[in-house]
Amino acid sequence: MMAFQLSEMAQFSSTAPLRRVLFDSPSLRILTFNFEPGQEMPVHEHHADAQVAFLVLGGEGVFTCVDSDTTIQAGTLHVMPVSEPHGFKATSRLRMLVFLAPPF
Repeated sequence: MMAFQLSEMAQFSSTAPLRRVLFDSPSLRILTFNFEPGQEMPVHEHHADAQVAFLVLGGEGVFTCVDSDTTIQAGTLHVMPVSEPHGFKATSRLRMLVFLAPPF
């Protein structure tokens, strides 16, 4: 078993969003993403038959999926195929936990 104290992962950078891989196995990958206000992950897509879940741990931002923008805040969970175009922009300090199910 592995345990993570997510509050200890709340590290930020003024130059770029911080990404950290917490767990990586053939069946699951878990990452954290931390954004300062104004930082973003541009809309992109992955050419894979995999699923992704984004759980907002803290802060607020805008989630773009395909051509639709949604305000996100702590407690918001989005689950989708990674092949759908998606991106984020932080409007405050934004912390997310990301789960990827294979194939990667």
